[in-house]
Amino acid sequence: MKFAAKTFLRSFLTVVAIGLAAIASFAQAPQATPPPPTAPRAVSLPKPVEKTLPNGLRVIVVQRSQLPLVTAQLLIKSGGEVDPADQSGVADMTAALLTRGTTSKSATQIAEAIEALGGTLISGANWDSSSITASVMSSRAAPALEILADVVRNPSFKDEEIDRLRRQYLNGLRQALGTPGSIARFVAARVVYRDSPYGHPLSGTPESLPRIKRDDIVRTHSMFYRPDNAILVIGGDMTPQDGFALAEKYLGDWQKPSTDLPKVQLVTPMSDAKNRRVIVIDMPAAGQAAVLAARTAISRNSPDYFRGIVSNAVLSGYSGRLNWEIRVKRGLSYGAGSSLEARRWAGLFSASAQTKNESGAEVAQLTLAEIAKIATDDVPETELTPRKASLIGGFARSLETTNGLVAQVSSLAIYGVSFDQLNQFVSNVQSIKPADVKGFAATNLNTDSTSVIVVGDAKKFLPDLKKQFPDVEVIPIAELDLNSASLRKK
Repeated sequence: MKFAAKTFLRSFLTVVAIGLAAIASFAQAPQATPPPPTAPRAVSLPKPVEKTLPNGLRVIVVQRSQLPLVTAQLLIKSGGEVDPADQSGVADMTAALLTRGTTSKSATQIAEAIEALGGTLISGANWDSSSITASVMSSRAAPALEILADVVRNPSFKDEEIDRLRRQYLNGLRQALGTPGSIARFVAARVVYRDSPYGHPLSGTPESLPRIKRDDIVRTHSMFYRPDNAILVIGGDMTPQDGFALAEKYLGDWQKPSTDLPKVQLVTPMSDAKNRRVIVIDMPAAGQAAVLAARTAISRNSPDYFRGIVSNAVLSGYSGRLNWEIRVKRGLSYGAGSSLEARRWAGLFSASAQTKNESGAEVAQLTLAEIAKIATDDVPETELTPRKASLIGGFARSLETTNGLVAQVSSLAIYGVSFDQLNQFVSNVQSIKPADVKGFAATNLNTDSTSVIVVGDAKKFLPDLKKQFPDVEVIPIAELDLNSASLRKK
């Protein structure tokens, strides 16, 4: 027995030793290089079919019948850019209030009606449009579209609902104005767009929201919510003929006003070296600093659109240059990235990261340096190929749902871009070369005309920041005013 036990023990220890050696060998082996992305597949999406009703409503139907689902989105071709200068937030409030009661139904009744259909109903505004979106089973599309038409055409705008929404907005703003990242984004818009309409916060400011009364909301609705300023996009398990019939039934008698649609033409200031600003918002209680570089970018219908989004992809994402340099290599942030927001008029490019206060100046320098590099050096194909693959993958994921498909079609429609771009997206991205990225960055991402905003405990980074930017402006958080380009309370 003793001999058998000893034999078993020796065998067991031998197995353990071999296993440990194998683990050690595996741990010491260099990490394998990830395989390169495979060649992208061509996209073949159904072509949207459209028709304009006699009242001016543009109806677009894109049929995709894999699932028995339908999404209908009514777009108003006006958003936050139509806010009066002293009433920032009125367009967003108007859109949000659509689902909070009509002349025949309360907010509760609307919610119960859409829930009984197993659907969802949401509304809101962005910079260039306002929207109301219903998603349901295709067999229940008719009653859902009836509800959508009612809330768009017959909102009650009750005072109690307005007051409730205003309180919610103000509470959200108070929370946002307590975090460096949100403050940096608000300040960046004012720095880049100054006193033009894109400069104010979309959801308003603590000063503008109390000024917005029911008459202002009713006026906004009557001016812009009209069929000749609207687009209805229906996507999913529905034929164009059925979609047009539903639109005619529930929105065909929506009367076009006799007055002309107000014309809005924005004059957006372009970033240049003369109006570049470096601003510090001194927030002594901040536990960390938010660093943001910002400048004007391109419109959505720009011929440089694909050069732009590929250039941004080089900088953004986990494997993008900003995150790689600031987080992965140096451990200065949990994440860094950039965005290129194309709008009807000049859009916004921004690059941002949050870091400890002491490294605020260093992160600002690194952010500008990485942006500058793509304007002077060719991006290697070995780097550009996976960044384009990431961009294409994100586009493909956005089309997996009916909501995503409708969102893509709606975006093209609102900006007047050809629907052919849906099926050409992959080839357009693939066609971008290193020289295209370099050229776009040199023209549109020049760091000499890019403003810098740092929000945090200034005493911990200001001396180092002044070495880079001697003309830095310092604004105490208590003196910050988001209602004007000066950013200072009078």
